[in-house]
Amino acid sequence: MNPYQCISTDNRVGMIEVVLNAETIANIQKEKGMFSATSAFKKGSLLAWLKDYNQTEQSLQKAIEEFTFSCAGYCVATYVLGVADRHSDNIMVKKTGQLFHIDFGHILGHFKEKFGFRRERVPFVLTHDFVHVINKGQTRKEALEFQMFQNYCEKAFLILRRHGSLILSLFAMMISTGLPELGSEKDLNYLRETLVMDLSENDAKLHFRSKFEEALGNSWKTSLNWASHNLAKNNKQ
Repeated sequence: MNPYQCISTDNRVGMIEVVLNAETIANIQKEKGMFSATSAFKKGSLLAWLKDYNQTEQSLQKAIEEFTFSCAGYCVATYVLGVADRHSDNIMVKKTGQLFHIDFGHILGHFKEKFGFRRERVPFVLTHDFVHVINKGQTRKEALEFQMFQNYCEKAFLILRRHGSLILSLFAMMISTGLPELGSEKDLNYLRETLVMDLSENDAKLHFRSKFEEALGNSWKTSLNWASHNLAKNNKQ
């Protein structure tokens, strides 16, 4: 994962580290697609972009491995923390394959709405083009790589859950910092729900697996949201 640095220098003033040699998913899809709105549905664009910058077999395999591990980490982290507003300009990929998220203005399940509908209707982002990279271009059912990826996600979730009390304590200490979406003990309930601390470890694993299948099965909804985002952005330009 890529926890880039940020520092506060004054009230509502600060600096964020620039991550070099990286591009947003939206720009990658636009670069590899004929029309930027519908490019959100083209599953081969991300893998093709990685191939452009990793032209040897060894470097491409390394980039796919970096993508797989980082994607697993962010799938679990964004689910547990309830990170919202996950459109294609808020997710980036380095040329070396490392995926990372940016813009954490909405957390703990404070999901944005449009015309009364929640924009995000999946537990976390796992789109068809992400799966295409993880599978190295193979179909999902045939790929051992995807089974390994799901296993990484489940292991990461269980590790976070084992440290659930520490995570809750850290967030509780941040209540006084003035974050708009972390203002009271009630806001911690979202973490309690995602970490399912009241379940056994095996039941918690099954619970997360159901969320994984939900994210995968409804990935078309994410692609549709991204296409709408791309279209709206184009109309503003």
